[in-house]
Amino acid sequence: MKYKLLKYDPYLAPYEMDIALRMELFKKKREELLKNSHKNLSDFANAHHYFGIHKTENGWVYREWAPGAEKMYFTGDFNSWDIYALQMNRLENGVFEVYLKGKDALKIGDKIQAIVIHGGETLRRIPSYATRVVQDKETHLWCAEIDDALFDNFSWTDIGFKPCTTPFIYECHIGMSGEDYGIASYNYFTENILKRIKKNGYNTIQIMAVMEHPYYASFGYQVTNFFAPSSKYGTAHDLKNLINTAHKMGITVLLDVVHSHACPNTNEGLNRFDGTQHQYFHEGARGEHSAWGTKLFNYNKNEVLHFLLSNLKYWMEVFHFDGFRFDGVTSMLYHDHGLGSAFTNYDMYFSMNTDTEAVTYLQLANELIHEINPKAITVAEDMSGMPGMCIKIEEGGIGFNYRLSMGVPDLFIKLIKEYSDENWDMYKLWYELNSRRPKEKNIGYCESHDQALVGDKTIIFRLCDAEMYDKMAKNSHSHIIDRGIALHKMIRLITASLGGEGYLNFMGNEFGHPEWIDFPREGNGWSYHYCRRQWSLADNKDLKYSFLLEFDHKMIKFLKKERILTKKAVDKWIHNDDKVIIFTKGDLVFAFNFSPSNSYTDYFIPVDSAGEYSVLLSTDNENFGGFNRVDENYIYTAKKIGDERIGFNLYLPSRTAVVLKKIK
Repeated sequence: MKYKLLKYDPYLAPYEMDIALRMELFKKKREELLKNSHKNLSDFANAHHYFGIHKTENGWVYREWAPGAEKMYFTGDFNSWDIYALQMNRLENGVFEVYLKGKDALKIGDKIQAIVIHGGETLRRIPSYATRVVQDKETHLWCAEIDDALFDNFSWTDIGFKPCTTPFIYECHIGMSGEDYGIASYNYFTENILKRIKKNGYNTIQIMAVMEHPYYASFGYQVTNFFAPSSKYGTAHDLKNLINTAHKMGITVLLDVVHSHACPNTNEGLNRFDGTQHQYFHEGARGEHSAWGTKLFNYNKNEVLHFLLSNLKYWMEVFHFDGFRFDGVTSMLYHDHGLGSAFTNYDMYFSMNTDTEAVTYLQLANELIHEINPKAITVAEDMSGMPGMCIKIEEGGIGFNYRLSMGVPDLFIKLIKEYSDENWDMYKLWYELNSRRPKEKNIGYCESHDQALVGDKTIIFRLCDAEMYDKMAKNSHSHIIDRGIALHKMIRLITASLGGEGYLNFMGNEFGHPEWIDFPREGNGWSYHYCRRQWSLADNKDLKYSFLLEFDHKMIKFLKKERILTKKAVDKWIHNDDKVIIFTKGDLVFAFNFSPSNSYTDYFIPVDSAGEYSVLLSTDNENFGGFNRVDENYIYTAKKIGDERIGFNLYLPSRTAVVLKKIK
């Protein structure tokens, strides 16, 4: 076997030719891109240095790739919007260029547009490499603005910063990070939210909705301007300051990148930029996402690869992002976008349905990213389980560092919605939490922004629902709230302990943020009521949200200190009738009792070796909203019982998890 991937996963043996084809297509495309004397992909991915608007020694230059355009003009504030006054010169390969003499020919803040002539039509377009795009407050039209993203000489202080090796990811959205009604800014996030994240112990932020998108309610997934950080939150300088400040605090910063599709808007985005459908996207049905109504990139086109790969380098080079979470990877991998597919056998990964061009792009993207920064982190949002997703490219893989454990939140939703507590299947839970492709790393999570959107519910809201409106005061008593808080903690602890080699939480979910996320839209009267984070709920010591926040803080601290995510579960004991899961990791033993009513006296806890054990963490601690039924000061002595078993007896209350460590 030529590639190690085939050795890692014996079930891939019948698909050796498919893996060989994957690698052959990758090498062929890579050679194509580098044939014009480029040394490596980083050398190739410099389109943003050539295209777009740039300063010269005695003025400015604007270049654009628009092969379908018959003519192009450049217009804006600088020429009083006389759209035909400044014609661009057509060069080879569909490139247009124009020079403006004088350093003051363009000024920061000038509004500008490209004018494309195609088939007798005059098309107003935003430059493809625009680094700032704004909406006119009166006309509501979008246009590019000369900004300082490339020219401001920002004073970075993060030289030598290294991304974390075990990511505890705080998934966040800048605009909804404030408590007031409205859109929060990069500066607000820098000044107010970063310190919360740091205090709680998370070492990585994954920022959503940064790439410019006209429709706020798209959650950033209908991107129009791929090189423009959203002007809704402030300036490029503000975003740089956010990232620089995060780095000072030891926080890794990932960008939620959307290269799986693009917004279909023509006036604001890439669609029909040069008048044709096929400039950046596939023509016809292949260029349309049937479920999302968006445009699909042609990953086989070298000019498109130039654009997308340069886009990744731009965010790393100009803004110092430490890596990316790639959105919609499953949609990219398959011609049917994985819609309705259960991926029950390996044939489904290596069939006519597989988009090999997208696979090649993802390999190229990962090689480029790790070429620029070998310590960079890439995360794939893939629910299909494509083999080799997180295996090195030279070993036959696609090259990501992690994939999201997307089956875990689905399982918890199913358990809470469809089963009574006493009928939860501990074997299914164990299997889903420990399910991995061989030699691959996962990011474990029990809920993300996906589970918090309107039409869905967060875990705490599923568990507590209407009771959260009037029963979250500490002097209020409710069996429903008690159940919700207990399971919220247990679900997080077992997910973080078993679900991956990294862990993810969405902003606010750590303290059980109530209700859903609903962006302002026509259907809700353009309200911001559900598009904010009510931090005051967690800060209020009279409310039970503070219990959940305190638990999350202690849990993250414990997981990091004991390096739990780097250790594999050695032994496990599952008692489905009792609703108990016990497992060991190194000198730690975890005991979970999911039973809603049965508290077990003298429950036998098997361990790997005899000795003394003490409690490190109990979800039933009163500081976490529990009932202090576990004696955290008691020393448990593990002894050999009979010929084989070693362990000790523990009082294991209902809906409680206890972690103990061998101390002697």
